[in-house]
Amino acid sequence: MTKTSLISRRVFSAGAVSLLGLSVAGCSGQASTSGTENKPSAAWAREVVQMYGPRPNERFPIPAVNLKEVDAQFYRQEVDFETDEPVGSIIVNTETFFAYFVMPAGRAMRYGVGLGRAGFAWSGRANIAWKRKWPTWTPPTEMIARQPELEEYSAANGGMEPGLHNPLGARALYIFRNGKDTLYRLHGTLEAFSIGKAVSSGCVRFLNQDIMDLYERVGRNARILVI
Repeated sequence: MTKTSLISRRVFSAGAVSLLGLSVAGCSGQASTSGTENKPSAAWAREVVQMYGPRPNERFPIPAVNLKEVDAQFYRQEVDFETDEPVGSIIVNTETFFAYFVMPAGRAMRYGVGLGRAGFAWSGRANIAWKRKWPTWTPPTEMIARQPELEEYSAANGGMEPGLHNPLGARALYIFRNGKDTLYRLHGTLEAFSIGKAVSSGCVRFLNQDIMDLYERVGRNARILVI
């Protein structure tokens, strides 16, 4: 049994663990893998280049990922993954910097992610209430208090327009708990170097190509568990 399965049943079984540190929110699983080591190197290289190549037909054309900035373990791949969470759920393991989309038959799609800095980390159960393509970004009041220069992007001013340099990237999944917006997001980024690191203000960041893939898989009110 995997560590994720044990945590899922013993710690979070009643859904009683709340999200932590919501007042400072805002964005700027163990598994045995069928990973890169099991793929023919040339075929895997072609697959990776295709996965992370440019997306010229997007509303804002997305450049190819600079793969030199991403450790190969964080490339998207389907893996073996045992969990008690239902198919269609998302599990984020903050120790390993991996996010999993639970698939049938003990499988999952695994993504490398960037996470919140110390002091902004959070954990618990929630659900994905909204999904947005090319979202507007509105920093919460707590973030504006720390960084007054962000006032121009406040809710009163309409937020930051969508685009490549918007902190939410190409897609955003909005995390709610008990019907309330936690202000945390799963979202895209151009900052490939940040994958596998604790750099954001609490949100879970994916390469744009990865959040686009996850966006298409996630259903309405999908469960999310952050360990």
